[in-house]
Amino acid sequence: MICPQDRDRHAAGSTEFAVRFAGPDLDVGGVDARALLAELASLPADGVVGTKDRSALLAALLAERRGLPGPSPRAIVSSQHKPTSRAIQQRVAPEATPRFALLEGEPPFPPPWWVKPVVGRLSQEARRADSVADLVGLDEEREYRDEYGDLAGLPPDDVRGFLVEELVSGEEVTLEGYVHEGRVTVIGVTDSVKYAGTSSFERFEYPSALSDDRLHELGRQAETLVRAHGLDTCFFNIESFVPAEGPAKIVELNARIASQFSPLVEAVHGRSTYDVLFALACGRDPGWDGNAPNGVAISYVMRVFEDALVESVPEPQQGLEVLVRPGALLSEQGTNDTASYRLAIFTEWAETREGALRRCSERVRSLRFELAAPVR
Repeated sequence: MICPQDRDRHAAGSTEFAVRFAGPDLDVGGVDARALLAELASLPADGVVGTKDRSALLAALLAERRGLPGPSPRAIVSSQHKPTSRAIQQRVAPEATPRFALLEGEPPFPPPWWVKPVVGRLSQEARRADSVADLVGLDEEREYRDEYGDLAGLPPDDVRGFLVEELVSGEEVTLEGYVHEGRVTVIGVTDSVKYAGTSSFERFEYPSALSDDRLHELGRQAETLVRAHGLDTCFFNIESFVPAEGPAKIVELNARIASQFSPLVEAVHGRSTYDVLFALACGRDPGWDGNAPNGVAISYVMRVFEDALVESVPEPQQGLEVLVRPGALLSEQGTNDTASYRLAIFTEWAETREGALRRCSERVRSLRFELAAPVR
């Protein structure tokens, strides 16, 4: 496993596979990706995986170099480079693709817009724009993009800049699955719920509360998109908005596992998606049987919307990821969106959706983060 995050290390220990970790978490920074690939060129392994966008690309490059199972780097890039992916979506699923254009002056369709980097990670630098004035002064994470372009074989102009898209609405969901020898398997659909009045995610509920007809629609879209991007021998997840009427609209396709959702799937189905991921990476058919779900699981994200100095955090406990450390400002650590700061992520399960939500509320009240106003 290339450049693991903490949740990867925890999850890998509960599978039947012997997993070797290589390289630091890419969000820490200072990783020489090409040197890391050279270092791993002959390390004994039956498979190679990465769980973030850049580490998934590194894994595909290494697997290709070593003749191991895995998706082609070209297919990975076709999903991660947003203009390329949107063009593919428009060709094969026009009814599900929002209007989009590269940000070059005033967009060719009216606001409101959603603006995001042509190459990005998580929701960093992505935001809503209601006027042309909101499109001025967007920041670019040049170092990350230029290194990505070097790895992906893309010229600098192709990885810089922003994509502006038609703002779509509805129930936001994520479909996750994998493809093995050209056969697409859907694992499930997770509902995404945001903090009221914001674009910041509060929680993710699995399984989805959507109707069977909508779930089948998303499954058909997934088969079309995965094949059109040339993906094989890999996980994928597709974020979409499902309106009250009309077709679901695609937000983006990611050619990687949705690692935050793995505890949800395991709680509901009794099998970790990491176990499926490792089997796939070793060339095996993971044999997902899609047994009937048992209860509802929620991944809850604790956030605040003002910068602060972290003075103390809760003690370690089962199923809790603390994302900040004492002695530093929230803005100096973690991977945050443009409006908020993540404190922690935890998972709760119950037999009903209401029960799981109640447990989340109780746990939020019990977790003590001591935050102080930043010194100006």
